[in-house]
Amino acid sequence: MTSVLLLDVVGLTARTLAHMPRLSAMAASGAQVQLGTVLPAVTCSVQSTILTGRSPAEHGIVGNGWYFRDQGEVHLWRQHNALVQGEKVWETARRARPDFTAANIGWWYAMGASTDITVTPRPIYHADGRKSPDCYVRPPALHDELTDALGEFPLFQYWGPTASLRSSRWIIDATRKIMRESQSDLVMAYLPHLDYDLQRFGPDSPAADRAAAELDAALAPLLDEARDAGATVIALAEYGIAAANQPVDINRALRSEGLLEVYTQAGREQLDTWTSRAFAVADHQVAHVYVANPGDVSRVRDLLRRLPGVDEVLDRADQARYGLDHERSGELVVIAQPGAWFTYYYWLDDDKAPEFARAVDIHRKPGYDPAELFFDPADKLAKAKAGLGLLRKKVGLRYAMNVVPLDPSWVRGTHGRLPSSDADTPLLLCSDAELPFWDTASETVPAAGVRDLILQAAGVAHVVTGR
Repeated sequence: MTSVLLLDVVGLTARTLAHMPRLSAMAASGAQVQLGTVLPAVTCSVQSTILTGRSPAEHGIVGNGWYFRDQGEVHLWRQHNALVQGEKVWETARRARPDFTAANIGWWYAMGASTDITVTPRPIYHADGRKSPDCYVRPPALHDELTDALGEFPLFQYWGPTASLRSSRWIIDATRKIMRESQSDLVMAYLPHLDYDLQRFGPDSPAADRAAAELDAALAPLLDEARDAGATVIALAEYGIAAANQPVDINRALRSEGLLEVYTQAGREQLDTWTSRAFAVADHQVAHVYVANPGDVSRVRDLLRRLPGVDEVLDRADQARYGLDHERSGELVVIAQPGAWFTYYYWLDDDKAPEFARAVDIHRKPGYDPAELFFDPADKLAKAKAGLGLLRKKVGLRYAMNVVPLDPSWVRGTHGRLPSSDADTPLLLCSDAELPFWDTASETVPAAGVRDLILQAAGVAHVVTGR
């Protein structure tokens, strides 16, 4: 029987919860507090803190990606669990109960993890360059069981201009099936739906309210089954999404000062990480700035402090105050002001932008690009081009989805800095208000403390707490 159902409801705040009657009812009969998130407040960093009880300085996940100095490459959205340094919560539980089982449906760094069941998005990369929707599933036999029952994983509704509730609904249905059939002690599910319209239209938009209501309704059957099974439900968010109104072109500022270099292929500019004296890996409201020569750090720091939209520039000593002083971090970490966020753009002429800039291409872009959530509003044929691309795919031809705008002003929601208000502070809800670990008087549970809460709910807290 499942002991704990851990739901990552992306973007869950008091503002979104107001439109989620089912989760609100669970919180009213259980408990509701704010989550004390970490810097950077982004998916990979916060999830890793939740599952290890460690800060980014300890577990090493300093963002959704970083500059791999040993390779000379920027990589975002890696998937190997070994990148997360530290024991994960289910591994801790197994020190008390070697038969403790865990299932992961969609949480990041899933591949190679020691969970008993793993389900994570993983496209098929064909030899001719095409990409088809699929998922990585372990044990392997479960793959066909899930896809036979639920259809293929809806990859193109998981991210990009067509991202929608369909992907979260698939994850919910997969979670229900795994809960019924596996009897895992811990079941974890990642539900990204609120990430989409809150970034597209802003957290105060009618679209955001509708998205919250849609996800709540989709969750109802899963919550019913968890209640009937006697499982403790913990629902939380890594971050809240705040209004965005100021894109900051941090790499263009570095290039204008002669610090960032590019090279050209087929008339398109590529970021030259090998020869640049400084460049930024932009990640929502936080950017890691890698400075090749220690003698340039002071100059780069002063330049960035003057850049409109910048709140703080952290050197190694400052990073330690935030628990972010890991060797993977940039020599400088830059935090945006409320409402501002960092683009990854480094070209100065859109005609020289790399091909991937107009595509949904999360692995080649040297930074996060929320504009991937849009069909270019300035291109009246963008949706038609996407349809033609899908048609080419269906007949086995290569295709390109060059439909993403290069204008960042369409983005209306962002996150990454520590919350500036209660409205954009993430929540943690629990169906059980009687857990001995639970301290509602504090009104906040630190992200690093969630691991112990999970262990308490699973009945193995004595491993770390002595209870």
